[in-house]
Amino acid sequence: MGYLYLIIAIVAEVIATSALKATESFTRPGPSVLVIVGYAVAFFCLSLTLKTMPVGIAYAIWSGVGIVLVTAIAWLWYGQRLDLPALIGLGLIIAGVMVINLLSKSVAH
Repeated sequence: MGYLYLIIAIVAEVIATSALKATESFTRPGPSVLVIVGYAVAFFCLSLTLKTMPVGIAYAIWSGVGIVLVTAIAWLWYGQRLDLPALIGLGLIIAGVMVINLLSKSVAH
């Protein structure tokens, strides 16, 4: 169940973060509500994840996957291009998340 809550937390956080630009400094109600609800769901589900997973590991996965997904959405949706160092950095983040999940005994499988 921990991973299901973590996935929901990641998706909610990615939606909320991706909508931040559309809030125009929280002057637009629709995107603003989406951001607030998205972060509320994200943190609630992240808190449920912490019942079965260490906080450092859960946060590393949550933030790492979130960074990569938000960057991909910004690239596709907002046309924000990435240079080679940015792509290498994102690759290292992905590698780190994979090492944690595949090799660490700290993660409850």
